[in-house]
Amino acid sequence: MERRALPASEPIPADVLWLDLIEPSREEDRKVETFLGISIPTREEMLDIEPSEIMYAEDGARYMTARLVCRADTDDPVLTGVTFILKDSHLVTVRYDEPKAFGMFAQRASRPGGCGVTAEAILAGLVDTVIDRAADVLQITAERIDRLSSEIFNQAKPGRKKTEFRDTLRALGRFGDLISKQRESLVSIERVLLFLTASYRAARVPADLRENVRTTLRDLQSLEEHATFQSSKIQFLLEATLGLVNLEQNNIIKLFSVVSVVFMPPTLIASIYGMNFKHMPELDWTFGYPMALVLMVVAMITPYLFFRWKGWL
Repeated sequence: MERRALPASEPIPADVLWLDLIEPSREEDRKVETFLGISIPTREEMLDIEPSEIMYAEDGARYMTARLVCRADTDDPVLTGVTFILKDSHLVTVRYDEPKAFGMFAQRASRPGGCGVTAEAILAGLVDTVIDRAADVLQITAERIDRLSSEIFNQAKPGRKKTEFRDTLRALGRFGDLISKQRESLVSIERVLLFLTASYRAARVPADLRENVRTTLRDLQSLEEHATFQSSKIQFLLEATLGLVNLEQNNIIKLFSVVSVVFMPPTLIASIYGMNFKHMPELDWTFGYPMALVLMVVAMITPYLFFRWKGWL
């Protein structure tokens, strides 16, 4: 299959199978609309969430809009709408971003036998590539979550710094956001496949292609379950991290409490001998001052040893 950019002045070839519109201008939209006798949805229409507005048949064409994850390898993944239009023997895709799956499929389709020679086969191969990319994203994210889980429960690092907890919470937030977006994307692709399955019953589509779509649908549903599991794991790690933060805070409060209790008896002794009364016999003793110091030290050590014996420290 040959893939090339079509200049604005060049007419659309009659035997074209796939028209990939990337941030199309109004002139490009009109050119494709005139060629196929269809209406290209605008960017605002692609953002609609009503199923009847993004999955429908009109003038012999089937319109399907899915939300795909872009920039999944960065700290700022986004969801972008992609519309698939099947009309006779032609496939039109309308998008305003660069999902990595499109580049992967274009490379695969350029090789001999890389994809089918019909619009339905190209769409099935494109959806397969999108799901493969989603599986890669979930696998890489799962590996990162496992490494983060080991760091969270690593008992060889007592007294972790506040910055470490902060970085852990931020990482969990990024992973949770990515998996949430990926799961939303998988749900939208599932709608596309269900719509295709329903339309294939009435259309003359080869049996092997229908079976391929059903297999893809089963793979997609298993990925949705995996994404749900990863979301649950992130929630568990988030609660565990917050629990560790609370433990660290409790340890600090406990330390201050112990210090306060330890210094209370010597403070009491110092307060007693700091009172200015005439009849205090200890003030006239030769060893009164050393005795008071020893008494304060004993009063400090005694509660400390008691706390150690009780296992509170």
